[in-house]
Amino acid sequence: MNEIICPNCKKAFKVDEAGFADIVKQVRDHQFQEELENRLALAEKEKDSAVKLAEANLKNALQEDLAKKDKELAEKLASKEAEIAQIKSKLDSAELQKQLSVAEAVQKIEKERDALASNLKSKETEAQLLEKSLNEKFAAELKTKDEIIKMKDEEIDLRKDMKLKLSTKMIGETLEQHCETEFNKLRATAFQNAYFEKDNNSSTGSKGDFIYKEHDEHGNEIISIMFEMKNESDTTATKKRNEDFFKELDKDRTEKKCEYAVLVTLLEAESEYYNTGIVDVSHKFSKMYVVRPQFFIPIITLLRNASMNSMQYKAELSLIKNQNIDITNFEDNITKFREGFAKNYELASKKFKTAIDEIDKTIDHLYKTKEALLSSENNLRLANNKADDLTIKKLTYNNPTMKAKFDELK
Repeated sequence: MNEIICPNCKKAFKVDEAGFADIVKQVRDHQFQEELENRLALAEKEKDSAVKLAEANLKNALQEDLAKKDKELAEKLASKEAEIAQIKSKLDSAELQKQLSVAEAVQKIEKERDALASNLKSKETEAQLLEKSLNEKFAAELKTKDEIIKMKDEEIDLRKDMKLKLSTKMIGETLEQHCETEFNKLRATAFQNAYFEKDNNSSTGSKGDFIYKEHDEHGNEIISIMFEMKNESDTTATKKRNEDFFKELDKDRTEKKCEYAVLVTLLEAESEYYNTGIVDVSHKFSKMYVVRPQFFIPIITLLRNASMNSMQYKAELSLIKNQNIDITNFEDNITKFREGFAKNYELASKKFKTAIDEIDKTIDHLYKTKEALLSSENNLRLANNKADDLTIKKLTYNNPTMKAKFDELK
């Protein structure tokens, strides 16, 4: 217990520890609050004073800075005004110099203009003289050209007149001669092994114009072509078509045993279809082509090259065909030999069996004969087995094709 004296009545009273602690706490809280408020008020006053002082300092600094800036601005302004004055002075001087330069340039240009005018006048005089000379030269060339055109027209008229005087047969013969001449130009170099002659065999009722054939060094035919040449006069009343000759040409090709048929033609001169070059009409007649005369040599070359490329394949097919024939004959020989041997063996076996049956009846007297016959049958069986083993070797003897085949199988 603690004793406490009241400050008002001076009376003492006692309180326990809890009450004393509560009273002490109240006193401390009141003092702390008062001291806190005093300190806050003091801090507020100090803050106001500091703010006012900072404002005053800032205002002074700003005024000083502003004064400094004004001074610098005034100095720069004075400098700029001086520069402007200097530039104006330079501009005035440049303007004067410019006027002097312009005057000099104008004077110089006027001199050049006068010189150019003089040169232009002389050039115009030269141009007039050149034009006059060119006109005279052109007139002379034009006169020469007209004379050449006149000569060409006379030549064309002469050719037309000559063509009109030719018969249809003569025109056709002229085309044949052209093709034959073109071929003979290259015969010695490009077609050394070729046969190209007129078809004079009309035993079948008709004939073509030319037959082309070529063989290799072994005598194998590389290619054969039946040629027909067709043309007609411009004044022929009935105009023929290329298609009108296809059937007859195909017939001639078949009868003369030629591989290809080619119609060299000048018919249907305006046809775009036949003027494109080499025209394949195999959809109508097998292995048939229609060409203009300028494609006469190219069509031979193309067909010839294609046939030469196929010669290798033909040779390989022929070799395979011969090998197949050898194999077929070989198999046939084996079959015939086996059938004959089996038949003979069967007949011999039956006879021996009959003889053995008879011998069995007299076994006592012919025992040795029975053994000999049984031994013969056994030998025949062994011979049959050996024949199966030796048949291939026998039949392949002196047969290199079959020997090579069986070597490959091994």
